[in-house]
Amino acid sequence: MRSAMKAGFSIVSLTVAMLAGLPAAVAETTVLRDFTLIDGTGKAPATNQALVMTDGRISWVGPSAKLKVPAGAKVERLKGKYLMPGLIDSHVHLGLVDGITQNLQYQTPENIEKQLGIYAAYGVTAVQTLGTEKDLIFPIQQMRKGRTAMSRVYTVGQGVVFKGSYGGVPGLDQSVATPGEARAMVDKEASHGADLIKLWVDDEFGMLEERMPPQISSAVIDEAHRKGKKTVAHIFYYDNAAELAREGVDAFAHSVRDRAVDDALLSQMKAKGVWQMAATLSREASFTYKTLPFLDDPFFARGVTPAVLKELASPERAAKLAAAPNFPKYAPTLQHAMDNFAREVKAGIRYGMGTDSGPTARFPGYFAHWELELMVKAGLTPMQALTAATSANAEFMGANDIGTVAPGKWADLLVLGRDPTADIRNSRAIDAVYIAGNKVSTIWQTCIGRADDACGGRP
Repeated sequence: MRSAMKAGFSIVSLTVAMLAGLPAAVAETTVLRDFTLIDGTGKAPATNQALVMTDGRISWVGPSAKLKVPAGAKVERLKGKYLMPGLIDSHVHLGLVDGITQNLQYQTPENIEKQLGIYAAYGVTAVQTLGTEKDLIFPIQQMRKGRTAMSRVYTVGQGVVFKGSYGGVPGLDQSVATPGEARAMVDKEASHGADLIKLWVDDEFGMLEERMPPQISSAVIDEAHRKGKKTVAHIFYYDNAAELAREGVDAFAHSVRDRAVDDALLSQMKAKGVWQMAATLSREASFTYKTLPFLDDPFFARGVTPAVLKELASPERAAKLAAAPNFPKYAPTLQHAMDNFAREVKAGIRYGMGTDSGPTARFPGYFAHWELELMVKAGLTPMQALTAATSANAEFMGANDIGTVAPGKWADLLVLGRDPTADIRNSRAIDAVYIAGNKVSTIWQTCIGRADDACGGRP
């Protein structure tokens, strides 16, 4: 929390007390009224709605005409605004970069808190980290139980990598060579408090000799289930997806990207209840560009420093990316991901929203909004995409107190100036963000420490 304050993100005075489990002396009550409600369940938007937040949780929601304002409550009128649950990104990595330079040395509590503040500013009020975090992530994970003003964290801790194959990050010893080692790693992460277990099955376009074999992946899945944990697998290839579904994996962290999925795999996924937890379309799309297409988008630019913008726009970087041996493979990979995700949705496979943000040039917060846009381009309705990013993600993650606007839930809310169900790009029209009833700062990275007009006149 200390570094979050230094970074300029709003922390209300009672946060520390709430995190320590100490009751507030007087109930804090805020009323929001006269908005159009998108409640996260997929129901049609409801006009002229109101809600009451008490000590960070929603205590009442319903038509403004039936609202009874509690004595002493602060009231905010949101006529013409749209209120929905905060977005949840089910696939991120935290603290890996400084600018766009990636190194595990940057994974500090201070850098993680700074990134969680940026997620919050973009309306992403909860994230799930997928496998590249040191043990320092677990104290940060515990902060979600109280009235934090950063994005809440769910985590797998460290994911399981087969020795010599694709996965993980340099500097973390997370590889296993035997089923026994795989089970031991699952036990270790579960004992630390991991919310679920991650494994990688990939060979980076055949550049590595092996992928995780079935005797290892089945040991991971079996041990995780024995510990009461769901499993999520990084996959690329159809054959690995089919084998993992047979073994009982609970979700995929990416789409199949080497070929079209067919009825056999779709039927297997549906019968086994395998989720497409994240399609990571924004990840795949980002790889297809020598120069990212949104560098002049103010919604993006305010989330990074001028130095990062300059580096992203450099001809030298574009030439280096274009010369990489795998660059021509990314466009067909993206197309497979888009097409297969659409087929899964049509077939009735359960799905969430995740971006794989966090590694170099995959940007916290902004990529969630790009992901929603790409999901709609793949064939979903805006409401389907928004529901995936709220209640569906919460359901898969076991996050029972977020994801919908309902009594008893944390007041993690996104207020928009335009209707995102009419145009998914309206998810970017952010008017306010609340986490546990705290109105958090939406001042972006480049505005930290500045008070000029471009930053709203506030440091």
